[in-house]
Amino acid sequence: MSLHLATTPEANALLAEDPLALLVGMLLDQQIPMEKAFTSPQVLAERLGVARLDAVQIADYDEGELEELFRRVPALHRFPAAMAKRVRELCRALVEQYDGDTASVWTTAADGPELVKRIAGLPGFGQQKARIFTALLGKQFGVRPAGWDTAAAAYGESGSFRSVADVVDGESLKKVRDFKKQAKAAAQAGT
Repeated sequence: MSLHLATTPEANALLAEDPLALLVGMLLDQQIPMEKAFTSPQVLAERLGVARLDAVQIADYDEGELEELFRRVPALHRFPAAMAKRVRELCRALVEQYDGDTASVWTTAADGPELVKRIAGLPGFGQQKARIFTALLGKQFGVRPAGWDTAAAAYGESGSFRSVADVVDGESLKKVRDFKKQAKAAAQAGT
């Protein structure tokens, strides 16, 4: 699978093979460019000295030391302290609820509504982000429990170019950014 969410081939490869990296990228995808958010899991793995991220390791990691890894230049996020804490909370929830098996969040969901509910129940995820992530899983990873597209709402629509779920190359990224600009302008205009 060839992803186009991060800025480097190595970061995209990690996203394709490491469910926790993908989930962390989605968590970080706020108030920074998408490519930065989805590149940061690979940088975090490098800083931790591991090939893949591990929920148990991050859940148990010293809070101050994890924050330092997020702050190190280049910082992993615009708000490194807050996001280090949020990633640690996410990993703790994965350990407590899914025995640290990130993929089981989606591989054991009975249907699309349950999948959205599970994702929305994770720290740092709300309904909208859960729908976008469900669409990403369905569109680019083939994770399609019954009703996934309906549960993902408009993000599950084919050819919608609304979110990261639709980014497969430079052209689709431009379409998603254009859609977001139009939506923001409409919101500001009150329409």
